[in-house]
Amino acid sequence: MSPPTASSTDRLSRLLALVPWLRAHPGVCLDEAAVTFGISVRQLRDDLDLLFVCGLPGGAPGDLIDLSYSADQITVLDPQTLDRPLKLSADEAMALVVAARTLADVPGLAARDALDRALAKLEDAVGTLPSDRVRIELDAEDEVLRVVQDAVTRGRRLHLRYLVWSRDELTERDVDPMRVLSRDGRWYLEAWCHRAKAVRMFRLDRIDGPDGATVLDMPATPPPEAEPRDTDDGLYQPGPNDLRVVLELHPAARWVVDYYPVESQRELDGGRLLITLRVSEASWLRRLVLGLGEQARVVEPVDVVRDIHDVAVRALAAYGHGQPPDGRHTGGITDGVVSPSRAGR
Repeated sequence: MSPPTASSTDRLSRLLALVPWLRAHPGVCLDEAAVTFGISVRQLRDDLDLLFVCGLPGGAPGDLIDLSYSADQITVLDPQTLDRPLKLSADEAMALVVAARTLADVPGLAARDALDRALAKLEDAVGTLPSDRVRIELDAEDEVLRVVQDAVTRGRRLHLRYLVWSRDELTERDVDPMRVLSRDGRWYLEAWCHRAKAVRMFRLDRIDGPDGATVLDMPATPPPEAEPRDTDDGLYQPGPNDLRVVLELHPAARWVVDYYPVESQRELDGGRLLITLRVSEASWLRRLVLGLGEQARVVEPVDVVRDIHDVAVRALAAYGHGQPPDGRHTGGITDGVVSPSRAGR
């Protein structure tokens, strides 16, 4: 089933609000009701006709909403409980309290006062429920976020101990913070990196704990060419020097296209997929292909096929598997593919 469109969702909300409003304004004319809800008289008539066939399960005459709009006046005769105010269940109310308190603890949150007022009203509505027993504790990444937010707010340089995952290397670097953003459930710092001499995006969960980010007593001064990245199409933006790689994915590895940006994809026989993607670091590609094992094959370029093959041969050698004279096939290796069973996975 396809998800509801924006118009159908808006109409449902309007229908739920329309019945109690009409009950509070008996005999209101069509024009006034249409203006109040920001719709045309024709749309209002369509809504009323739809309400006429809605109601409680069963569908018998006594189960349906009963209304009339004769002589340009609307009268609701039987609202079928829709005239009663909507109420939250105990579980729903507590879930909202927990969510609101979690959001309120996020550093640098805009409109914090409005959230605090809404939370106070919600806790008053909860009444006798044990909302005072709810305690929200965020993980260590939150402490890093506080330090980073402070540096951005005060315009101060940061010293980072940052894990470069693709190389499994803990690096030390000074950066000039530009902004903090959240994408796909993760927090990122965008900053001018003095080590790379370029704008870089740093994942906060890869900073080495709360002590891995230190605010320095010097101003952050990104150079004029340091521009924030457009992240509307994703965080990773291929550069002109990035390597173009073609992979053949078996059915079990099709998830790759959902997690990594690909330039193109083409269906092959047997549920296989041929994809093209850009790669900035060869080490990242090696990890991806070796991790996929027999479920992926590098098609091109040829030098990458050879590189993956050589790395796989060395990995198997560490587990005591030798290489045949022609170097074409060892254990589970064939043209840049390594079998997980042969790699000790």
